[in-house]
Amino acid sequence: MTHMLAAFDWHQLLHILTEPDNIPIVLMMLLIPYFLWYGFREAAAHDRLIAQLEADPALAKTHHRKPYPYHPAWDKTLHTWPYLLRVEFLAAIIVTAFLVLWAVWLDAPLEEPANPNLTMNPSKAPWYFLGLQELLVYFDPWIAGVILPHVVLGGLMAIPYIDTNPLGNGYYTWRQRKFAISGYMFGFLVLWVLLAIIGTFIRGPGWMWFWPGETWDPHRQVHEVNRHLHEVVGVTGWVNIALFGGVATLGILGALHLLADVVIRRKMPVLFRQQNFLQYMITLNLLAMMLFVPLKILLKLGLNIKYVWVTPWFNV
Repeated sequence: MTHMLAAFDWHQLLHILTEPDNIPIVLMMLLIPYFLWYGFREAAAHDRLIAQLEADPALAKTHHRKPYPYHPAWDKTLHTWPYLLRVEFLAAIIVTAFLVLWAVWLDAPLEEPANPNLTMNPSKAPWYFLGLQELLVYFDPWIAGVILPHVVLGGLMAIPYIDTNPLGNGYYTWRQRKFAISGYMFGFLVLWVLLAIIGTFIRGPGWMWFWPGETWDPHRQVHEVNRHLHEVVGVTGWVNIALFGGVATLGILGALHLLADVVIRRKMPVLFRQQNFLQYMITLNLLAMMLFVPLKILLKLGLNIKYVWVTPWFNV
């Protein structure tokens, strides 16, 4: 243990944390846990109140529908001014002052004009695009940079049409919005925030994997042999390889569809009854795509399997 602490490169970690480019993601890593705790605390309070009112119909007719004790000074009608606009105006002033102080304290991380003869190592995108850059390790560029972002945007636009649950609007709740909250948290925390953190703090020179505290050595040698799934199984011949990869990919997606179907039917029967066939198929497709991404990442990191489906024209 003492040897591990002695080998821990505190200066390297501090340098990464204090880079002007990385300050936003450091702040995000501090704010996200707080707002998750706050949101779930409020949701738990509202869920307890919902259960209490459902068990007592007489109380539900007279209760003020807040988890806090009733205060007689509360107005029966809350107007936009001053109750909403005053808070928003103060929030805008505070955020503006914070951004001004930030701009004065930290210089903009501008570098010299691009030089094709001198490439930065590591060469990283802005922190909000690092998730996409990290996906390039596991997928072909046409998937990581085109297909997956379009699936994300299409899925976000489809949410109001496939999640028709009217409950949970205007108040915190987990019990009434399990599908929406869990789906969004998986997509946001795992498929965006986690990948951005890996790209920021884990990926070093040559986009090699460095654990926090390891020295970023540009001369480090990594002896990893990437294999494709057909090489592990022993399939040969490009026709057989293409057919095998297609069957394996469709089989994995089919298994993920089945897993999502079982979970929804058993854990969220109300959602299943609310959706028609088209809505339900779109939901299963989006969930299968979401689950396929971390599965592909685990195959690469754990077993060094680069592609599942290899063809002369595209790879998956």
